[in-house]
Amino acid sequence: MSKISDRLNRLSYSQTFVMSNKARDMKAAGIDVISLTLGEPDFDVPQKIKQAAFDAINENYSHYSPVPGFLELRQAIAAKLKRDNGLDYKPNQICVANGAKQSIINVLSAIVNDGDEVILPAPYWVSYDEMVKLVGGTSVFIETSIDTEFKFTAEQLEKAITPKTKVLLYSSPCNPSGSYYTREELEAIANVVAKYPHVTIISDEIYEFINYEGEHVSIASFPQVYEQTAVINGMSKAFAMTGWRIGYSACPEWLASACDKVQGQMTSGANTVAQRASITAMQMDPSELQYMITEFHKRRDLVFELMKDIKGFKCNLPKSAFYFFPDISYFIGKNLNGTEIKDADDFAMFLLENAHVGCVGGVSFGSPECIRFSYAASEEDLREAMKRIKDCVEKF
Repeated sequence: MSKISDRLNRLSYSQTFVMSNKARDMKAAGIDVISLTLGEPDFDVPQKIKQAAFDAINENYSHYSPVPGFLELRQAIAAKLKRDNGLDYKPNQICVANGAKQSIINVLSAIVNDGDEVILPAPYWVSYDEMVKLVGGTSVFIETSIDTEFKFTAEQLEKAITPKTKVLLYSSPCNPSGSYYTREELEAIANVVAKYPHVTIISDEIYEFINYEGEHVSIASFPQVYEQTAVINGMSKAFAMTGWRIGYSACPEWLASACDKVQGQMTSGANTVAQRASITAMQMDPSELQYMITEFHKRRDLVFELMKDIKGFKCNLPKSAFYFFPDISYFIGKNLNGTEIKDADDFAMFLLENAHVGCVGGVSFGSPECIRFSYAASEEDLREAMKRIKDCVEKF
C-alpha cells in the first residue's frame, strides 16, 4: 500500500519549477545558464508599497486578520475593480487569499464535485489541470493554435459544454501565450455561458495591467454572466509582489461566502503585513506602473525580432503578459546531438543542456508543440539567450 494518497499521485510537479530548479542547479555547478523560466517581474516593489509594509510592522499588524482579509483591503479592492474594470462588488463579495493560486483553488474546492467537468482552453497555466485533479474534477480541453493566437471561440466553447460542465477556467491576458480576449470575443463567450446557468466562469486576470495593445476587459462586466463569474486577480505581476503572496477573488455573494468557508479551514487570513501594504497598491493609479509596462513592451519587441531569425521557430507577436510561446513542432521527431525530441519538453531540456538557456516545455500547458520563454529579464540576457539558441539549433 502506498503511503501517498491516490489523489496526490495523480498530480504532476510544476514543470515551471522543475525547469527553474534544474537551471539553478546548473548555475550552482558553475555553468553559465540564462533562465527564462519563471513568470516573475524583475523589478523591485514600488517604494510606497514597501513603506506601507514598514508602517504595518511598526503599527503591530502581527495578529490574525479576518479570514477573507481586512475590511479596508477589501474596500480598496472593490474601489479598484470599479475604477479600472467598471465592476460593482461589495467587500463581502471579495476574499483575499495567499496568492491568486489559492484564490482559484478556493473557488474550485467550493463548487466542483467528483466527476464534474472543468473546461480548460489550451494552452492553460500549468496549475489549472492539476488543481482540477486535486478537487476531483475532470478537465475537458479546447484546442487552439498559434494561427488563432491561441484563443478559443464561443463556438468551440458551446460544443464543449455538457450537463456535467461546472466551470470554464481561463486567463486573459493569458499565461503562457501572451494573448488577450477582446471585448467582442468575451461578449460572445458570455452569451454562450449565460445559456447554461450551471456553469461558473473563473476568469484569471492577474496580468491585467501588462497589456500593450487595446483594453483589458473583464468578462464579469457583461451583466448576463455577472452572477456566474469569479474574477481572480492579485498583487504578484503588476506590482512585482510575487513573494508577498496576496491574491483575491471577487464573486457573487453565495460563492464568496463559500470561498471564505474553504479558506477558513485551510489557511485562514493571508499575511497581515502584506495585506496592509496591498491597500496602498490598490490605491495606486495604474499610470504609476507604466514604467514597468513600457520596459516589458520594449523587451517584447526586441525578443520578437531576434526570435524570428531562429530556424524552426514559429512565433506570433504576443499582445500582453511577458511570455513568448513559439511553436517548435519543426524539431519534434528529430534527433539533436543524441537527444530524441519527442515533444516540447524534450526540446526545452535540449536547450537547457546544450544552449544553457532555460525555458519551459509546453506539455504541461496543454500544448506539446510549444515552449514558453519569459522575457522578464534584462535586455543583455535576452539578447544573449536568443543568440545561444540560434547558434545551438543551427549547429545541430
